[in-house]
This record gives sequence, structure tokens and C-alpha cells, in this order.
Amino acid sequence: MEFGIFVQGYVPASRARTDPQAEHHALMEETEYVIQADRSGFKYAWASEHHFLEEYSHLSANDVYLGYLTHATERIHLGSGIFNPLPQVNHPVKVAERVAMLDHLSSGRFEFGTGRGAGSHEILGFLPGISDMNDTKEIWEETIAEFPKMWLQDTYEGFQGKHWSLPPRKILPKPYGKSHPAMWYAAGSPSSYAMAAKKGLGVLGFSVQKVSDMEWVVDSYKTAVRDAEPIGDYVNDNVMVTSTAICAETGKKARQIAASSNLNYLQSLLFRYHDTFPRPEGIPQWPELLPDYNEEIIEFLIAEELMICGDPDEVLAQCKRWEAAGADQLSFGLPVGVPYEDTLRTIRLIGEHVIPEIDTDPVHRTTRFRAAAGA
Repeated sequence: MEFGIFVQGYVPASRARTDPQAEHHALMEETEYVIQADRSGFKYAWASEHHFLEEYSHLSANDVYLGYLTHATERIHLGSGIFNPLPQVNHPVKVAERVAMLDHLSSGRFEFGTGRGAGSHEILGFLPGISDMNDTKEIWEETIAEFPKMWLQDTYEGFQGKHWSLPPRKILPKPYGKSHPAMWYAAGSPSSYAMAAKKGLGVLGFSVQKVSDMEWVVDSYKTAVRDAEPIGDYVNDNVMVTSTAICAETGKKARQIAASSNLNYLQSLLFRYHDTFPRPEGIPQWPELLPDYNEEIIEFLIAEELMICGDPDEVLAQCKRWEAAGADQLSFGLPVGVPYEDTLRTIRLIGEHVIPEIDTDPVHRTTRFRAAAGA
């Protein structure tokens, strides 16, 4: 199992009230998390693309953000988690161009994740006329298979679809080196996992909340991927899942950090905006918040495998549970209200004590897939 981190530009109102430059500081701190993750042996860093989601995510121009990180890092793969390729949001040709440019700037370290937006507040900002959020699936499916053609055909053959069109044109630049960046899809339901697998796409499992969720994820994905008809040059057989992670020198210190970091607020915002996600029983309607997380609740979340928290030995054992459940990559959502130095400490401790015990392959999984394309 490989390891990554996930950043999204989280700027809670509580921070903004005490820091007039909270937005700037949050974005700059998250660049430092990625740089430290690169030094600490993490293999992937994912940056969100969200629009209009106040507090929850102020990272909208992630192509610009990732362009900076290509120069600031050396080994870590940098992924769009996601680029939104719906033509009403980003024209597909411009997405293809940005992917190829980031592939060059990173010397082949870019990972192309796509999706359809966070929920009605975001989607309806760009597509105000739709009545069903599922309508975006048709637009995404019409578009996604065109990207490999834009990259690999000398002159792109052009496209005439229901939602966008383009005459034959040379799409430049072409990707760096062999083939094209690994392709991923942000999936949230069993049918989406199976669909991504059939298309040969890796899955960004942002909706996977606990280890026990992995069973249906792995079953639906790994069964379907065996019969993939890849839209790209190769199959990216990969399931990435996310979890909150807090690691400190002692388990007591880690739990104290978790209990004092207002983790309930981020979770409340998640269900405020991601209204297409299934809403678990007991999740209140915004602006009502989930109860504050005290140390007793933190212990419950750890026991239920809903978060990773503890000293390095505890965190290692918790990560091994994800590995045993079948995750190909475990990516940590770190900027969740935890103080800056505590977050850097989490990255360093996991890099020193956890990653070397689990990920012993020096080569990225996606690098192996890309290298074997066309063989």
C-alpha cells in the first residue's frame, strides 16, 4: 500500500476571525505540507478543485497550485483531486492542455483525477438549468474518453457531442515521455466504482469513511477491473481511500490534539456541501453542527476505524488494517484544524515510522503501469 496526502484550502470562520490573512496562510501552509510529505517518503499529493464552498475549500485554481509544487518538490506525484472536465466548468481541450503541461513541469509526476463536482451548491453554479445532479454523469461520460485521444493522436480527430464539440486540431503540448498520466475518477457509490474499473480508471475513494467500507469497494472495483476496456493507453488498477491522520510521540498527545482541533466543524461542512453523499443517521442539517469531539469521542472514532490517531506504533497498526482490507493507496486529509506544527509532525512521524514498514517499493504504482503501456 502506498501513501498520500490530500489538501483542499480549508479556511474555517474561526480562523478567519482571528487572522485577517487566514486564507493566504492556509494555502501557504498546505504547500509546506506537500513539500514535507515529499521529503518524508509519501508518494502522492492530491489537491482539490472546488468552487463557491466557503470555509470548506478555498482551493479552486489547483492547476496553478500544482504548477508551483512541481518546482517545489522532487519525487512525490502530484494529482488533481479533481480537475472538473465538464465543459460548462472547464473546456475539455484546456483541461487536456493543462494536464500535459503539468506532466512536463513535473517530469512525468502528474496524476489526472477527474470528477463531477461536490454537490448541488457547486454544480448548480455552473449548470443552473439541470434538475437532477445525476445529469452531470452523462456529460462526464461523453467527455472522459476524449482525453487520451487528444494526447496520443498527432492531430486530434475532433468531436461532435451533445454537450460540446471541436473540429480536428493539434492539441499541444503532448504529454511528457511515454503514454499519458494515470487517469482517476472520484467515485462515491458501488456502481461508480465498477464503472471506473470498466473504463480502466483508478478510483479516488473520498467517500470511504472506515475500514469496513473497503469490502464493497474492493469487491465492486477489483472484480470489474479484470474485464476493463480502458479508455486510455493502460489500466490504472488503483483504489485510493482517505482518512484523517494525527500522529504524535505519545498516544495521549495525539488524542489531545484531535480533541482540541474542532474536527466536528469540518465534518459538518462536508455534509453541508456534499449533499449528493448518503447522509448517515444522526448528521444534523446545516447550520446545526455535530457535537464537539472530546477525547471520549476520539477514542470511539479510533475504535470504529473512522480516523487514524495515536503514537507511531498505533498509527502503523491502524494503517495495516487499511492495507489488509485491500486499499492500494491511503491518503491523509491533514488540514483539518490541527495546528501547523502538529501537522508537520504527523507527516514526519508517519514518514519515519510507518511508511517504511508498509511501502517498500521505491517505484510508484502508476509509474509501473505507465511504463508498461503498449507492451
